[in-house]
Amino acid sequence: MEYTFLLFAFVCGLGVKLVGIPPLVGYLVAGFLLNAAGFSATPAITTFANLGITIMLFTIGLKLNLKDLSKREVWVGSVSHTLLWVVVVTALLIGLGTVASAMSGQIDWQNAALIAFALSFSSTVCVVKVLEEAGEAKTRHGKLAIGVLVMQDIFAVVFLVVATGKIPTLWAPLLLLIIPLMPLLKRVLNESGHGELLPLTGFIFALGGYHVFELVNIKGDLGALVFGLLFAPHPKSTEMAKSLLAFKDLFLIGFFLSIGLTALPDLNMLLMSSLLILLMPLKFILFFWLFTRLQLRGRTAYLGGLVLSNYSEFGLIVGALAVSLGMLSENWLVILAVATSVSFVITSIVYRYSHSIYQRIKDIVKRYENPVRLREDVYPEITRAKILVVGLGRVGIGAFTSLDKVANARVWGMDADRNKVKRMQKNGLNVINGDGEDVDLWENLDIRHVQLVLLALPSIEDAINITKQLKNAGYRGKIAAIARYEDEVTALSDSGVDKVFNFFTEAGLGFAEESLSLVDTQQQPLKS
Repeated sequence: MEYTFLLFAFVCGLGVKLVGIPPLVGYLVAGFLLNAAGFSATPAITTFANLGITIMLFTIGLKLNLKDLSKREVWVGSVSHTLLWVVVVTALLIGLGTVASAMSGQIDWQNAALIAFALSFSSTVCVVKVLEEAGEAKTRHGKLAIGVLVMQDIFAVVFLVVATGKIPTLWAPLLLLIIPLMPLLKRVLNESGHGELLPLTGFIFALGGYHVFELVNIKGDLGALVFGLLFAPHPKSTEMAKSLLAFKDLFLIGFFLSIGLTALPDLNMLLMSSLLILLMPLKFILFFWLFTRLQLRGRTAYLGGLVLSNYSEFGLIVGALAVSLGMLSENWLVILAVATSVSFVITSIVYRYSHSIYQRIKDIVKRYENPVRLREDVYPEITRAKILVVGLGRVGIGAFTSLDKVANARVWGMDADRNKVKRMQKNGLNVINGDGEDVDLWENLDIRHVQLVLLALPSIEDAINITKQLKNAGYRGKIAAIARYEDEVTALSDSGVDKVFNFFTEAGLGFAEESLSLVDTQQQPLKS
């Protein structure tokens, strides 16, 4: 049975991908179609879904910095948005009481407040997936969105504890013993190496954190997140997160399938879900207004608000709990599931065009900016740069280091990961923090002397978008980019990139040339 579900998910995922829609949309569609055919979620699919969420929360923790959560724009923005949203949506639902009652059963102010609270969360699964596919998880707006998600997850855990009366046991303070145990656990991570043992180590830590917290009556997902946070400063945290990526994506297929397999809505439920979907722009407006009031740049507020304007799987958990406690009718759980699923689809599609949309409306967005900039949002400067490397991953750092050794090269680097940039700056390297897809950045960056821009980015969509923005900003120099596949070479060349390097081909060529020079050097004495 599970094989049939996965096969159907693959077919639907491939089908939507062929028309340019993210595969997760196909997984959701597969769940609803299977439900319509009379299937329901199996224990194995449910286990897959739970594993996917646990691993995802653990990997989120691996990428987080506690300093990011302490920022005013994150915690004030999260708390303020939740309060404002609950008040406004509760009032709207009560105002629509007659219509809502006809579609989904009687609704009073308590029901309305519960529904509003369930809808206040943004989807961790959807947002992280969209940001990772866009390569924007470490950008300013990406970190802002993830920080807000973590705060919302904490709100959800608090609600579950209060609503169920599930109070942590007297043994809960013993969780603090994890801190002195961290040196031992980090040593275990060091000894796990770089092969197949590394992802297994990640599984052990993620599931271990889950079960340790469950033992003291605290929600296990919070434990997975906390364990990820504790390992975040470790040098191998990024490598471990990457090793878990494929497993996380595979298990999350079960989550998307399980949403569709939950229940099948009737016409009235679909109409009510449509009304809730119409509230999504309100969610975006509230986020955008709050972020700009908190002195964030208009583009950051726009992109952060846009990616957070969906509904969440945690909302379904809250709704399921409310139904089990008799606080809501079962109809509302189906309505929330449909609204949440459709919100995933809308966010996945709309965010793909978010940067091009911003280019058209940026003048309007900037009207709402606070004239006072936060320190992190001040535009960086480069002086007398001749070559600029965008993207300081393994390939980018390799190119930057090699070019930096060339006399008078005047090389600068740029990356969206602020922590990585700070480390490189401490070593005296000419690097700046910046999002290559930020059109405002290019308009404010002095690139008059730049003759060559190297786009060392894993996503060709990002490289194509940056190429367009460079041209729009008046850049007249040369642009080079990397590609992994032959069809990507064509796409990049057609977009205006002057030179495209096939990553695997060029790596093999460079390896051969370096090896050949070694042989020639060894044979030189014989020639003389």
